[in-house]
Formats: sequence, C-alpha cells, structure tokens
Amino acid sequence: MLAALFHENGGPEVVTVEDMDIPRPRPGEVRIRVEASSMNHLDLWMRRGLPIEIPMPHIGGADIAGVVDKTGPGTIGTLLGKRVVVNPSLEYDWYRLAPGLGSGAEPFQIIGEHTQGGFAEYAVVPAMNVVEIPDHVSSATAAAAALAGVTAWRGLTSRGGVRKHHRVLITGASGGVSSMAVQFARHLGAEVYAVTSSEERARRIRALGAHHVFDRTTTDWSKEIFRATGKRGINVCLDSVGEAIWPQLVRSLAVGGRLVSFGATTGPGGKIDIRLLFWRQLSILGSTMGTPEEFQEAMELVFRRVATPPIHAVLPLSEARRAHELLEAGDVFGKLVLDPRLQSDGSMPPGSEG
Repeated sequence: MLAALFHENGGPEVVTVEDMDIPRPRPGEVRIRVEASSMNHLDLWMRRGLPIEIPMPHIGGADIAGVVDKTGPGTIGTLLGKRVVVNPSLEYDWYRLAPGLGSGAEPFQIIGEHTQGGFAEYAVVPAMNVVEIPDHVSSATAAAAALAGVTAWRGLTSRGGVRKHHRVLITGASGGVSSMAVQFARHLGAEVYAVTSSEERARRIRALGAHHVFDRTTTDWSKEIFRATGKRGINVCLDSVGEAIWPQLVRSLAVGGRLVSFGATTGPGGKIDIRLLFWRQLSILGSTMGTPEEFQEAMELVFRRVATPPIHAVLPLSEARRAHELLEAGDVFGKLVLDPRLQSDGSMPPGSEG
C-alpha cells in the first residue's frame, strides 16, 4: 500500500509517500480501506517533533473514514463492507479514572499520534472505535468532522457548560475545531462571538452561524467584544490560540466566566492578570478530545446535518507534503482531507466511488 509518512522530524520536506506492507488486524481490530483522512495541527506537531514517543517511520492521520475490508480474529464480522468513521481516542477512560491512576490504568492515546494513522491506503483500528456512516454523508465529511467535532462538543458542553442565551466566544474561528464549535454553539442556543482574520473569513464564519465576528487584523477585538456584549463580557470562551491572546481573553470574560483551552497554536505560555481571576471568580479549564459517548453525540449532529465541517480541499495522498505546507502557512479555512483513491489529476480510478 501507499502511505504518507516521515522517517525523521523536520519541516514539510520530510514527508514522503512510500510503498509499505498492508497491515493485518489483530484480535479486536478491523482494517479499513481508507477513503478519507483529514489533517489536524496534531500532524504538524508530530512531524516537528514533540517530546513524546511515536512509532517511526510515522504515518499521521487521526481522522479516518472508509470501508472495513478485514476483521481480526474474534472480531464481529458484521462490520465487513460497512463504511465507517473512526473515533481517534484510545483509552479515554484514563481521564475518567484519573483519581485512581495508581492502579495502572492505560494512559490516553490518539490514533495517528501514538499509533500509525490514516494517511495511507489502509489503516488498522480497534473495532470498538468505529461508527457506521449513513449513506447521505460522504467519507470526506465524516473524516473532517471526527476529531474536530468531538473536541468542539466536549469543550462547549462537558467542560464549558454552554447553555441557551450564553455569550460564547470562539477564537481561531476558521480552524477545523473552531468552525465546528461555531455551529454547535449556535445549535445550543448561545449568542456566538468569533474572532478570525480577514473579511472573507469573517463572512464565511457568519454563514456558519456566528452572530458577531471580529477581524483581529483590523480592530481591537477585545474592546469590540466588550461593547458588543453591553459591557457584560463573555460567559464561555473556547480557545485554541493560546499565548498570543490570553491577556485579552481573560479581560473579555464576564463575572463567573469560563475559559476553555484545547490548543496553543501561538505558544504554551498563557499570561493572565491574576487579580481579574479572583475578582471576577473566573474558571480556566482544559479540554482534550472526548469520551466515546461524546464522539457519538457529535457525529450524530453531523449525520443530522446540524453541523457540517467546512472542507478547504480534498487532495490525493501524493500531495500530503503540500497539505502540511498549507496548514502550516495558515492558508486553510476548515479542513484539508487526503483521499488515497484520488489520482494526481484529481480524478478517481475506474471502479472507485465518488
């Protein structure tokens, strides 16, 4: 099979497409003939070399959708031939069992980070991690929604506690998770505020359901949000930007407001005014991915077309390096998807489904 991988850490130039052995599913696993796998910032971090142990050479891709073509020994055979999307979380119970971690519970892991992922013609995953895709939803849409959807849903609900009429701020709103969060927050009945860059992106984010959108390149958005909320501030902020804007985010929060962080694309050092923290009785919360139940909830909303992940482009596997370059440059609205079936000219080979 062909796979997009890297043998060493570095820039996009280390990504190559090579021929590898087709993996075999072990007990409890299924093999998927991949039809779509979407990019995440996680793939950039793995390629650059975060200080964690990953299998090398490494195949990225946490978001996977395709057809089950083989099951491992003892695995339920009814999955054969089903088109499925993969929950990228492994051992998420590690978080729910956190108070008793001394008992030797397995740590949380992510497919495509701690294991080989979906940037290949075939991928092997636990059978318990797959959810069947309804006929009216494309594999590209399902893959683009997987990690982004569950991350946005948990961040807003289980961690952020968003309720009807809450004022919710989404930063980095053109990103994969954030563009889903805009739609989910609107569905929850919140008044949605969003920050992005450029008027074109602002227009597209309004079309997703945001009530107020601020272009950070042309305005002092934190002051504008203060005015737009009638000087009341934001109830819940879902942030992936991190270091560059944390002082403004904390200032924008209402009394009792919650800042939920799921990423740090501009750096890990979040500076805040501690006086605001205690005087306004603020909460700062972390959120990562989601439980199997939350994954199912988020995907059901996608299947019902309550939320749809914006897809910037669907590229052939041969353009994996270009996908890394585009995402790293920030020239993406929504998600980039790799489809191993696509030819270099963008066409499908004979016998492939569109």
